[in-house]
Amino acid sequence: MSVSLGENTMPEFIPLPYTSLSEEEQFRRAREFYELCAVRRTVREFSDRPVSREMLMYLLKTAGTAPSGANRQPWRFVIVTDWETKRKIRLAAEKEEKESYEERMPDQWLKDLEALGTDWHKEFLEIAPALIVVFGVNYDLEGGTVHKNYYVKESVGIAVGFLLAAIHQAGLVSLTHTPSPMNFLQEILGRPENERPFLLLPVGYPALDARVPAIGRKKPEEFILWYRSP
Repeated sequence: MSVSLGENTMPEFIPLPYTSLSEEEQFRRAREFYELCAVRRTVREFSDRPVSREMLMYLLKTAGTAPSGANRQPWRFVIVTDWETKRKIRLAAEKEEKESYEERMPDQWLKDLEALGTDWHKEFLEIAPALIVVFGVNYDLEGGTVHKNYYVKESVGIAVGFLLAAIHQAGLVSLTHTPSPMNFLQEILGRPENERPFLLLPVGYPALDARVPAIGRKKPEEFILWYRSP
């Protein structure tokens, strides 16, 4: 619930909807969710098998449950499923990506990408049945007044994390695509000045012969630190 606080206005609170779990159940859920997420992979080879509108709505409603700065929820998700618009997005993305691969990216970046086998060709932008274009909303216009949003990038990033987990949990695959710059998304989709492209997310089913790079993840001890005070 979003409550606008004016002078001498007290915030409204409601009881927390919380169900206490046994320690055994907590561990079971944590373990099963980790095991589910541990096999999530970024996919670049999609089937054109459609994903229903209802499914996409549930995925995005899950993203909308993420926390955000001052509860401003500064995100906009634009779903693109028609071939003509997907084609426009692909051509514009490939134009930027070609320049990046050939002129903008330093040698170290290109070397790091070698293990992924990527290049500037982005066929998946047409093949995937749905593109979710994520925008950060820097401010809202409320009654003609500008209302600033806070921690926009951080809030939208958290919402995208929720979305990726929901996509994987539903048995679908996705790819986080960030062509740079992404202004073409704002132009093609006719989004207003207060919205800025954040991420392009193809969603769907993997191709029957889909393959992924033979790469691994860091071990927990490489990124988890138990702090000990002096």
